[in-house]
Amino acid sequence: MASIILGGATVNQTPLNWEGNFTNLVSAIQEAKSRQVRLLCLPELSITGYGSEDLFLSYWYPKKALNSLQKLLPHTQDIVVCVGLPVRVGQQVYNCVAVVDDQQLKGFVAKQFLAIDGVHYEYRWFTPWEAGQVISFDFFGKEVPLGDMVFSVDGFKFGFEICEDAWRGKLRPGYRLRERGVDIILNPSASHFAMGKSRLREVLVKESSRTLEAIYFYTNLLGNESGRMIFDGEVLLAQAGKLLVKNELLSFADYQLLTHRVVKGEKPTTGLHIVHNRNEEFTKASALALFDYLRKSRSKGFVLSLSGGADSSSIAVLVAEMVRRGVEELGMKRFSGKLRLGASVNSARPIREVVGELLTVAYQGTENSSEATLESARMLAESIGAVFYQWSISSEVASYTQKIEQALGRKLTWEKDDLALQNIQARARSPIIWMLANIHNALLLTTSNRSEGDVGYATMDGDTSGSISPIAAVDKYFILQWLQWAEKSLGYKGLKGVNALQPSAELRPLDNNQTDEEDLMPYSVIVAIERLAIRDRRSPADVYLILKEELGFDPGLLKSYVSKFFRLWSRNQWKRERLAPSFHLDEFNVDPKTWYRFPILSGGYEEELKELDGLD
Repeated sequence: MASIILGGATVNQTPLNWEGNFTNLVSAIQEAKSRQVRLLCLPELSITGYGSEDLFLSYWYPKKALNSLQKLLPHTQDIVVCVGLPVRVGQQVYNCVAVVDDQQLKGFVAKQFLAIDGVHYEYRWFTPWEAGQVISFDFFGKEVPLGDMVFSVDGFKFGFEICEDAWRGKLRPGYRLRERGVDIILNPSASHFAMGKSRLREVLVKESSRTLEAIYFYTNLLGNESGRMIFDGEVLLAQAGKLLVKNELLSFADYQLLTHRVVKGEKPTTGLHIVHNRNEEFTKASALALFDYLRKSRSKGFVLSLSGGADSSSIAVLVAEMVRRGVEELGMKRFSGKLRLGASVNSARPIREVVGELLTVAYQGTENSSEATLESARMLAESIGAVFYQWSISSEVASYTQKIEQALGRKLTWEKDDLALQNIQARARSPIIWMLANIHNALLLTTSNRSEGDVGYATMDGDTSGSISPIAAVDKYFILQWLQWAEKSLGYKGLKGVNALQPSAELRPLDNNQTDEEDLMPYSVIVAIERLAIRDRRSPADVYLILKEELGFDPGLLKSYVSKFFRLWSRNQWKRERLAPSFHLDEFNVDPKTWYRFPILSGGYEEELKELDGLD
């Protein structure tokens, strides 16, 4: 019976890094050939990188992608390679897969459905292809077909669903491919990471193989490609509803290759069973995202204002995990080389020493800071090996305050000037920590989380200052439980002090006993409201009525929480517009550049909140 070895290769690409992208593709192809792969699927837009944004709209960029494809042809002897790239035809740009067989370009298949929800804006750059249509395209003087086609190799007929194509229910191209009798459906994808998404992909691939009566082979991009979106590099193969191939996700390598031999007509009896863990997914994705951001920005390390609280502590641990996981997978020499560290040749170098070279933290206290947060910050920094500094910003705060008091001709008081006196402390920390980052040529890490982004509980140009915001897409409730998990499951004993503290901004006098949840509402309630209001786009009245049944709160108290959320949300859109670039890590986020757009100026839900007041 006919058999074939299939290969799926995920690659970590970067827009405009033509040489690096090409090298990764060639390396994957060469390894595939050495492992007797006959048909190799590479991800969507893997020649250019998916995150090329408005570069796709230019004339020269798709043309240069074609040049890379032509340059790739000599490396495809005795193998069929499918690789993604943009193709311009007149005024339209199409998201295509090129099929190359033994150094000959056989044609381009174009994506029929474009992603436009959540983080996706594909209609800005690409035009969807019409099912069944095929045209002729001039590829450096040779006419090749472009459109909706199927191909054959060694007695196997194969076709494509490109990423979003597979998620369109009864409209998906796979049903027409089944009618055309294909044996293999390839899905080259650029599907962003989100916690829990891998489980959904497994279901899609298994069900697709059963419903479409074909071997279904899925290959995704890898890494933090261009700043915000992370690709997990997932490779999946299913047949007859059984998952047969799945790789280790979120690799630090430049590429991964998985292979599988299939025999025509042979059906599997068993499949893989995968256990998923959201905490582990978050850790792996954040660690890889930090690694790629650091090396692709050519920075020398990270600087962090470590308050001893949950948010900054979680980021410190994520940097430590970046080092631990990167060294574990790549080895000390290769890991250090990728980050251009001085002692890269010392393979026996302790991980703590590398953390110390890459992460510098500072505790910036005021008279309102507690000994408990100082000690929790110090304990954590020492436990992971970060360089730790400690200083007081009280003199800077006093200087700013005195100047304003002189100008106004009165003393500032907590009774009258609470917000201003809190904010100046957060803002006074920013210039000196930026100075430290500049001195080290390092990235300043911002500590705001998604719950703070919802309600504006962050000081602009204070704790929002930074180059990247690693946890801005995850809620505070998740962070708090993740820290407990990291202490127990990852072995970060230095988190003991952090996990013993009640979250607090520590900006009011200590005898005030300030806590975040007293200032706002319980974090669990913020999560419940934001999922309905932001993720599901429900009205204030809907949110109240649903949560009234779910939470069993006192109606008056619940109304006050819902009202407070919507008022603070609409008032603070300007802050979300100025968030540092953040990683997309959950099913949704509040960054207007990637997921949720909202007017900076609005009526603030006044009419909707009046309706809420009238409900029982």
